Amino acid sequence: MNSFWRNSDYAKREYVGPPCTPGLVAEVEARLGYRLPDAYVSLAMSQNGGMPVRTSHRTKTRTSWAEDHIAITGIFSIGYDKPYSLCGERGSRFWVEEWGYPDIGIYFADCPSAGHDMLCLDYRACGSQGKPSVVHVDQELDYAITLVAPDFESFLRGLEDIGEAW
Repeated sequence: MNSFWRNSDYAKREYVGPPCTPGLVAEVEARLGYRLPDAYVSLAMSQNGGMPVRTSHRTKTRTSWAEDHIAITGIFSIGYDKPYSLCGERGSRFWVEEWGYPDIGIYFADCPSAGHDMLCLDYRACGSQGKPSVVHVDQELDYAITLVAPDFESFLRGLEDIGEAW
């Protein structure tokens, strides 16, 4: 995981939360009403949120970002402390309550569009305790939902460096 995260002052200030603990995970899950995927928790145990080195993921459907992929800026930490933590100032509920994003799960990653598209753990098919898919929600296209990956682990494995892919 050492090569997964981009090291920057901005990432540390906005995304990287304090070390993740099982108690914090349980607290955040209770507050959000969803069980976090094991791969998300495992990632947070190595570093709790941040900006990945590889920030693009291919899609089969066009989005407002590109014909064949989406891009992310950062992955939210588990906690409350950072603006981009799951329960932070610009965390998951912010996007539903302030921007009108559909209430389908946990918004966990932002995109370079400054809020006009987001990534979400989508629990509609599996229920709040199941294994969610990862979807791209596009505010610019009337909140169109595009499947990105069947689960969070597949999402992580599918991240690419835009320089490598395009």
